[in-house]
Amino acid sequence: MVPFVAAVALLGTEGSAVAVAEAAEAYGSVITAPLARPVSADDPCPSTDPVVCRIRVLPMDEKVEAQRTRMRCHGLLEDMHRTEAAMREAGFTDEEIARELVDMRNQAKEITRAGMSPEEVRVLEERNIAKYGNPLGPTADQLYAKYGSWQMVIDASMRTSYAVDRELSLEYRPCPV
Repeated sequence: MVPFVAAVALLGTEGSAVAVAEAAEAYGSVITAPLARPVSADDPCPSTDPVVCRIRVLPMDEKVEAQRTRMRCHGLLEDMHRTEAAMREAGFTDEEIARELVDMRNQAKEITRAGMSPEEVRVLEERNIAKYGNPLGPTADQLYAKYGSWQMVIDASMRTSYAVDRELSLEYRPCPV
């Protein structure tokens, strides 16, 4: 996969058309721009997402680590896409697939949070407790009650936060299965 920044660096060279085509076909975590410099904690945050507001003020070294952590999370989403495809091929129902994927997502959250500071984990868990009553986020049954179909639960379990990705100069592009 060729990050966008690398593709832009190649523009103007003989391989520029190839670089642009490869960037357009990149999958997984795609870096879209350099990380923004930290802002003062006193600056108003334009987002309603407390995670985005926390990322904005992180020192650059912590912001770089947050980006790496997010990229690992995107890799775990890829595992979920492959699991869905394998389960469909094996004849599992949408409900069985949804329950497995929600469980995988919660496990992925635990894995990625293991590399975070206690303060970062606290912010994430407080948001989820306030929103879902669970530090890891919604259960499969909560998502079913919200969306009304197991297919929509499957889709929701593999979504990523566009706002968080954008704040970390990332775009997530699922690989075709």
